[in-house]
Amino acid sequence: MKLSDFKALTFDCYGTLIDWESGMIAGLKPLTARVSRGLSRNEILEALAFHESTQQRWTPGYRYSDLLPIVYKRLAEEWEVSVSQEECTAYGQSVRDWPAFPDSAKALQYLKQHYKLIVLSNVDNESFAGSHEKLQVEFDAIYTAQDVGSYKPSDRNFEYMLEHLDRQGIQAGDILHTAESMFHDHVPAKRHALTSCWIYRRHDQDGFGATMNPGDMPSCNFVFNSMADLVEAHKQETGCNA
Repeated sequence: MKLSDFKALTFDCYGTLIDWESGMIAGLKPLTARVSRGLSRNEILEALAFHESTQQRWTPGYRYSDLLPIVYKRLAEEWEVSVSQEECTAYGQSVRDWPAFPDSAKALQYLKQHYKLIVLSNVDNESFAGSHEKLQVEFDAIYTAQDVGSYKPSDRNFEYMLEHLDRQGIQAGDILHTAESMFHDHVPAKRHALTSCWIYRRHDQDGFGATMNPGDMPSCNFVFNSMADLVEAHKQETGCNA
């Protein structure tokens, strides 16, 4: 199996292209600064993972920007900090400020020459628009949780994407699903017989960060520590240096 065997790369955006963990940590500072005990970065991220995935399961039709304020409120309750609704709402609007990984835009610009680029994301359309500007590439399709009415790892999100890509002549066998999250992406991707590429951004960190533990780890067909590493592997395989 080769990288050049595929017509399309379907991306999880947050955690893969956008450094959502750094963005979340920054957005939560008004709250975490008031917690009486010290919280490690991983403690904060693991608490986020629980409350976000739980809220997504209970209210799958909520826009991500409306769901995040509830997550903020649940975290404040867990950490015994009083917060205002305005503070919760501000966190819900923070997605547009989350930074792209330094290699994302350049990697996507290279890959655009060789593949259709598709986003399958758990955010809403307005929040994604801010991230889209940072990624500096035009995607061929963007499918958000707001479009589908559910959140990954629900099968509905993958079924929606595959149904729409089929109309563009892109079949499951043409797709390389490219993502960091085992829980949100690689586990359901396997259920849909998609070939997978793990962008292992957290290779030098413990745990699963802002995503839930997936349980049994699925196998991935390709593994790279960054988008830049994926591009380098494609160049070596194809001899393309553009």
